[in-house]
Amino acid sequence: MNHNHSGTLKTKRSRRELKHAGFARRAAAEGMVLLKNDRLLPLELPMSIALFGGGAVRTVKGGIGSGDVNNRESISIYRGLKTAGAVITSEDWLTDYENRYEAARTGWKEKVLEAARHVENPFDAYSANPFSMPEGRKIMPEDLENASAAVYVISRIAGEGKDRRKIEGDYYLSKKEWEDILYLDQADIPIILLLNVGAPIELTDVLQRAGNIKAVLNISLPGQEGGHAAADVLFGRAAPGGRLTATWARHYEDYPSADSFGYLNGNLETEEYREGIYVGYRYFDSFGIQPLFPFGYGLSYTDFSIEYEGLQRTERGMDITVTVKNTGKMYSGREVVQVYVTPPQTGCAKEYQRLVGFAKTNTLKPQEKQTLMISVDQSDLAGYSEQLRAWFMEAGTYGIWIGNHSASLQLAELFTVHKQTILEYAKGSCQPNAVMEEPGIAEFAKNKAGEWLLTAEEQKIPVSSFIPREERERIYQISPAEETSAAELIPLLYGNITQGAGTLGSAGIRVPGSAGETTEALEEKYGIRSLIMADGPAGLRLRQSYEVDRKTNSVYGVGVLGALENGFLEEAEHHENADTYYQYCTAFPVGTALAQSWDTDLMREFGEAVAAEMEEFHVDLWLAPGMNIHRNPLCGRNFEYYSEDPFLSGMMAASVTIGVQSRRGCGVTIKHFSCNNQEDNRMGVNICVSERALREIYLRGFEIAVKRSKPIAMMSSYNLVNGVHAANSKDLCTAIARGEWGFEGVIMSDWNTTVPENGSVPWQCIAAGNDIIMPGNHKDAANICEAYEQGKLSEETIRCSAGRILKMIQRLSDQGKECS
Repeated sequence: MNHNHSGTLKTKRSRRELKHAGFARRAAAEGMVLLKNDRLLPLELPMSIALFGGGAVRTVKGGIGSGDVNNRESISIYRGLKTAGAVITSEDWLTDYENRYEAARTGWKEKVLEAARHVENPFDAYSANPFSMPEGRKIMPEDLENASAAVYVISRIAGEGKDRRKIEGDYYLSKKEWEDILYLDQADIPIILLLNVGAPIELTDVLQRAGNIKAVLNISLPGQEGGHAAADVLFGRAAPGGRLTATWARHYEDYPSADSFGYLNGNLETEEYREGIYVGYRYFDSFGIQPLFPFGYGLSYTDFSIEYEGLQRTERGMDITVTVKNTGKMYSGREVVQVYVTPPQTGCAKEYQRLVGFAKTNTLKPQEKQTLMISVDQSDLAGYSEQLRAWFMEAGTYGIWIGNHSASLQLAELFTVHKQTILEYAKGSCQPNAVMEEPGIAEFAKNKAGEWLLTAEEQKIPVSSFIPREERERIYQISPAEETSAAELIPLLYGNITQGAGTLGSAGIRVPGSAGETTEALEEKYGIRSLIMADGPAGLRLRQSYEVDRKTNSVYGVGVLGALENGFLEEAEHHENADTYYQYCTAFPVGTALAQSWDTDLMREFGEAVAAEMEEFHVDLWLAPGMNIHRNPLCGRNFEYYSEDPFLSGMMAASVTIGVQSRRGCGVTIKHFSCNNQEDNRMGVNICVSERALREIYLRGFEIAVKRSKPIAMMSSYNLVNGVHAANSKDLCTAIARGEWGFEGVIMSDWNTTVPENGSVPWQCIAAGNDIIMPGNHKDAANICEAYEQGKLSEETIRCSAGRILKMIQRLSDQGKECS
């Protein structure tokens, strides 16, 4: 078969590269969060700046692991500021740091390659040894000469396979960072902190001690155009458009899971979610814990007013109308309007408030207004009862609050539910084996509810009645494969196994650097092609380049490490009589940075951009978006995920999904289903969580994404949930996802979930409704065949999974995508 190779023989930047670079730059600025500004920003050009910090010349564009992107080049803060016209006074410091960085990278490479010699999967050696930014030399007076301001970049690297650590240089500032910042403070120069981090770090003490820190800008992990985007914001060419999607605590100990998270309690086998529903701002607001920066917080260069206009009942909830005005006189900007509900603090324990809607304005000029309508669905007002085994709305008075972050809300209206109403009964059950002690009723929230009810009465806040309606039952359509024998269908149930494939499967055969493929075993006889999958969620992770033998038309392969870090760990061997193909994918901002935009239109546009690259590089399924919850800031993979809030996570994932799947032949794989909230021992940890917390916090985002956007696929997580591997859980994969939500797509496993001795059992994956085991190996095949022969795995189950897979292949193939 004539192989239509992925990529191009041309090295010149394509129109698509230039277009997507422009979008990545705009998206990065929209997600940057201004946390502090004492009348320093925006800066005015010409400007002399003293620039320091490892991230100044080596800005971290994204996380490591499957979420990385092998893009053409990345723009550093240094380059962005220089291009914008700034004069940098600390050139010598930056040059010295570059030399230190290169030396550190060489040493790190040797360490990883040595570690890789002692493990079966080289990726394990890579993830267990993340690169750490080296320290720079001491800052000298001459570095500050003629500087009007100092910009100090704090950077952190994190990624797949290992959680962050509660140590200096990670969650805490390093001694060197303290030394540098205090030196600049004593030099009496205004300081701008740029936070080049994927999750919170502790800043409380340094902000108190260093009075000359006049501005703090969280640029997150901003993708390949981060340097340009940061310069755009610093010099006022773009307004900082971001708002936090996670609470930043004053001190780590303020987080509800602080003591017991991951490695901290010495137990990586079991993780008990004893905080229950009190995650993120739900905890801080319910128990009166003052954060450093609250959920939804972010400043602009101008001010806005938000005026409540009224509420209109709808069949499934309510439409809330507000008018936003830019009350400033100099700068344009965008405001995010956030709507929260305070449930009645009677009956069972409930959080003080929860996010139920939001909208972002257009760019408003000074004195310009815009009217927004924000729809609130009744399902987002409901809670889950383990006793009733149902979603319900409790009788009582609810408050509707409006503002621009969770700590700046004004009570707009009240509504009363006169009798308890069940909206929907559960079909699945994921209860823990033992009852865990959870915090229970929050007295602070209860007392605060009494206060706002009195205030509402005094201020004559409007009160209306709300009658919840029973949810429409979703009927999942079963379409078993009938075309051939069950034995011939079995290869569909695991990824493509090629000659010489080991237990780690055979990823990236047809599109070099891709994560895996569905089987090609049925291609010759039945014309059923394999689908190609690529990692995300900040773009497509493919090899940047590869060689093809001109005579045989075959691709020269590289190992696992060759597809990481732009080939730095394993340089490609060059062959005679070979053509080089280039796959320059765009490194967009990471998931958290994109979600900080609070802009569903931008998220949809991001999805459309990803789909364009999928089509260009012959990728069918994108292994993203990632939408696990920010339960604790030490999770190594938080940067891939959107938020601590399930509603925000679900809405962002739905928007991206709609964008990707708007292009024919492109599909998403929302992941990791569910509770993949830590990386240490992610393949073996047992998550013990109450069913209520599981449904309200950890499954809710997936539910929203499934119901609003119909993703083509979903990926189960490695971990166990209440004693059962997620990939082996019929409650999760079948009863809840399909029976309750009506999910009609395919569920696949995370990579190599069946490889560990105590990992997921292959045939039980299929029995549970986890349709495909990825990337697939001979042991998976043998285990499934044996279970079928012994009658443990029924023919009906095989045909149902195969039917879903064939439907997916048909959906992605009938729409014009070539068989490569």
